[in-house]
Amino acid sequence: MKKSILLILVGQRKESAVKVQQILTGWGCTIKTRLGIHDGVLENCADSGLLILEICGTDEQNQELARKVAVLPGVSSKLVELTVD
Repeated sequence: MKKSILLILVGQRKESAVKVQQILTGWGCTIKTRLGIHDGVLENCADSGLLILEICGTDEQNQELARKVAVLPGVSSKLVELTVD
């Protein structure tokens, strides 16, 4: 069994969130599970956030998605492949 997890750290959420969302929408068919985390609410909303995606594309598609979000200013990504025999 193999699972592909894409971690996306958004350092400037207010400036980058729309662009990140546009990319994720375009790749929506490869995203099985999505979890978004950021600190604070209402007036105390943090300017950084973490997205955790379970993705189910091919290896090439998963790597391309990770690359596309990582080139955005203030955004980094890490593709993690987990396997169990």
